[in-house]
Amino acid sequence: MKKRRLGFWEIWNMSFGFLGIQMGFALQNANASSILSRFGAEVHTLSWFWLVAPVTGLIVQPIVGHYSDKTWNRLGRRKPYFLAGALIASIGMVLLPHSDAFIQYLPVLWFGAGFLMLMDASFNIAMEPFRAFVADLMPVDQRTLGFSIQTVLIGIGAVIGSFLPYVLAEWFGVSDQALTGGVPLNVKYSFIVGAVVLIITVLITIFTTKEYSPEEMKMLDEYQDSDSSNTEEKSGLKNIFSDFIKMPETMRQLAWVQFFSWFGLFGMWVFTTRAIAQHIYGLPEEDTLSSLYSDAEKWTGVIFGVYNGVSAIVAFFLPYIAKKLSRKKTHMLSLIIGGLGLIFMYFAPNKYWLILSMIGVGFAWASILAMPYAMLTGSLPIKKIGVYMGIFNFFIVLPQILNGIIGGPVVKYFYGGNPMLALVTSGISFFIAALLVRRVHDVDEVIETN
Repeated sequence: MKKRRLGFWEIWNMSFGFLGIQMGFALQNANASSILSRFGAEVHTLSWFWLVAPVTGLIVQPIVGHYSDKTWNRLGRRKPYFLAGALIASIGMVLLPHSDAFIQYLPVLWFGAGFLMLMDASFNIAMEPFRAFVADLMPVDQRTLGFSIQTVLIGIGAVIGSFLPYVLAEWFGVSDQALTGGVPLNVKYSFIVGAVVLIITVLITIFTTKEYSPEEMKMLDEYQDSDSSNTEEKSGLKNIFSDFIKMPETMRQLAWVQFFSWFGLFGMWVFTTRAIAQHIYGLPEEDTLSSLYSDAEKWTGVIFGVYNGVSAIVAFFLPYIAKKLSRKKTHMLSLIIGGLGLIFMYFAPNKYWLILSMIGVGFAWASILAMPYAMLTGSLPIKKIGVYMGIFNFFIVLPQILNGIIGGPVVKYFYGGNPMLALVTSGISFFIAALLVRRVHDVDEVIETN
């Protein structure tokens, strides 16, 4: 039995929860560094706090993938994880900017880091099954479209999340100033709105999308053709290590591409606000409370909204570009454009030129969220798509952990406290990733381009 081809709105609904997840991620990416700075974190320690995200992803995603491959209950196979992750993440989103309310118990920075960990662990629980969802429900020749529509929804959610603090402050008059050690109201309200949207969008996916039952899965041609050796039928978390050792060759090749792509992204997310504050606004390193620093925070949200908005537009065209050029060439070109955008930030004469930089980053972000997964799924056994998607996350989180450990000290001791040079390093990392794409064997390229 072959998988049923899906219509546009079916594909849209099955990934709609990604809009809410990415809205939460965007709020975190644009505001977590400034929130932690207001709670007392110094510039060279920011990347250490951001280690929370990749460490939790390293642990959570393979486990979630492993168990979601074997789960089936009233909600389905992957959907129970969407719901649980969304509910817990929404709690973390509400509590993170309100960490100062718990100051009588422990230092506020501890609570900020703890709620950041809660958010990240829960985002990972909700996010990993969405990647497996595309491979579960869509035939091979629709998967590039499936991942591209996911990228569109990610971009829309991220635009909303990135712009929301700015919109609340500038259009609705919500205060963007805060007392010493506090978080402005526009940021607090943004996180609350994000939490509500997260739950609603995930529920829409749950109620509008039907998964294949275990009986139907066994009838699929892909399932019957997949490897059914005894080692695949064994259960237990120890098999995650075994699966890691036996990962497909295409996955090994993509691992290096992912490593340098996400090393660069992590540096951008951690240091952009402080880079703009110091390099564009001319503020000293220790200034995190002035009105100009608030302007730098809001502008970071704006330009992050730009790159996410561009990615949403580009994602609509990725399937057609990939069909003309190949998925590998499309990904290489996108990474090069993104790398140029990041390096140009160093030369930008004022904050408005940063928009041009983020347009370039938007091309790279669209491709990073779609092309590696489209190339990967064709090499994976259908019975283990969830666990291999979780293992693939290793190559997203390991570079972030490395950057998190060395990024702050490098900025302090090698870059003279100038975080803008960390963004240049991120651009160079994108170039390396683009070169490594050439080594990847895209198993399904012939099928999708015919």
